[in-house]
Amino acid sequence: MIRRVKVENGWVRGLPAADPRITSYKGIPFADKPIGRNRWRAPQPCPDWEGELFAADFGPIAMQANCAGDPAKDIYAREWAVDAELPMSEDCLYLNVWAPADGRRDLPVYVWYFGGGLQVGNTTEMEFDGERIARRGVVVVTVGYRLNAFGFLCHPEITAEAPDAPANFGFLDQQFATRWVKRNIAAFGGDPEKITIGGQSAGGMSVCAQMTHPGNEGLFQRAIVQSGTFVNPYGEKFGLAPRTLEAAEAQGVRFFEALGVKTLEEARALDARTIENKSLEWPWGCWSEAVDGKFSLYPSNEWYLHEDRIACPVLLGQTEDEFLSFPKAESEEELCALSEAVFGGESERFMRLYTKPATKESIAAEGKMHSIGFAVRAASALNEEKGVAQPLYTYTFDAEIPGWDHPGTFHSVDLWFFFETLAKCWRPFTGKHYDLARQMCDYWVNFIRTGDPNGQDSQGQALPAWPALDVKSPVRMRFAAGAQAETWEPEPLEAFLLEQYLRRVREGRA
Repeated sequence: MIRRVKVENGWVRGLPAADPRITSYKGIPFADKPIGRNRWRAPQPCPDWEGELFAADFGPIAMQANCAGDPAKDIYAREWAVDAELPMSEDCLYLNVWAPADGRRDLPVYVWYFGGGLQVGNTTEMEFDGERIARRGVVVVTVGYRLNAFGFLCHPEITAEAPDAPANFGFLDQQFATRWVKRNIAAFGGDPEKITIGGQSAGGMSVCAQMTHPGNEGLFQRAIVQSGTFVNPYGEKFGLAPRTLEAAEAQGVRFFEALGVKTLEEARALDARTIENKSLEWPWGCWSEAVDGKFSLYPSNEWYLHEDRIACPVLLGQTEDEFLSFPKAESEEELCALSEAVFGGESERFMRLYTKPATKESIAAEGKMHSIGFAVRAASALNEEKGVAQPLYTYTFDAEIPGWDHPGTFHSVDLWFFFETLAKCWRPFTGKHYDLARQMCDYWVNFIRTGDPNGQDSQGQALPAWPALDVKSPVRMRFAAGAQAETWEPEPLEAFLLEQYLRRVREGRA
């Protein structure tokens, strides 16, 4: 069994996974430490190491708020953030690999970016264990990257120092790691020409960001965006909406003032915990993408609006209970005002679609839309309009989730399923859940192999057909008791909202 490989920086030794036919390599540095002068700087090449790197444990997680809350009150503390003692450091640019150990070559590769709003998260979370996917003949890589103020702060001095890489250091970390994978993954049995990037929530947003960067052409061949692309049908912006570089720099100037420093050199001399604590104290909202004209040429949440993006097969979807949008109105008068502001001359038509009297309750009931599903519909329509031939495969996750908290299909619960890591979860999953997880993992692996989720399952049986999304006869996959493709025609109100959104897109007002 292969437990030792040579990469560009030296030898790496891994350990048998729970299944000894898989080797795990944890905590491989892919860049120099982003500390000192490297703080708020694009990732730099990793120094070579002497001897053999024993890749037995995850590297430190990125600087972030402590997410280990009260499990009785916080669903995410129950679910994942169970260890308050994880090593945390600015020195966080490490990746992990799970690979078949039997010497197979030219295997497809899956590079995973974790979620957490670009503010928190890490690769050590139980659900991200890559072993079950690797058992199906895939090399799995999970990537650490800088978060919050360390990954997304901007400042005029930073721009002056590095005008070609002034911002979005977390995204640059992901890109740097994926380029490392392309150069080195053959040592683990992977094919550098068969790379799929994927992520969920902010990890899915990160995939969108990587698809928008022209320099990534050829870096990956497919993309998976889970719960990571959104449009509010009523015109509101989401909290992580990208900023202009000027706005991000102004935020950075205020942050330096709050830190009590005047120069970039002084800010780099501060210890990491001081910066993290101050970033949590100051009420400036989230640290997020800046449209800097270098890595980010336009807001990455608009990836599907642009023909010059990295065009590749994309698998994308949502859980049924997440990211719902409603009209910001509680009365018929407020609804009329919103309608006129957003839809102008079409406001009367909009109002007619509310079949019930426009009370606070009926506005919520009639106007509820899935923000992710809406974005997927828009992406499909624009692909057809612009002649982008690469397919989209979309899904919704609507399984019954057990537990005393009766959580529904909350944001991120699908992570347990497609990674097929239910056995690590506290929830009393039963046979039907394990069957669904195996089926989802099979679809994901087929897509990672070929850009098409269809094919055989891990038992050699044909999976239920999952058609690519078609504007004229839309079908999506529903993962509930099992996998079942369903007709996905929009209701009249959603069809109207989509029509109006696409009109604003064409007029440059989206």
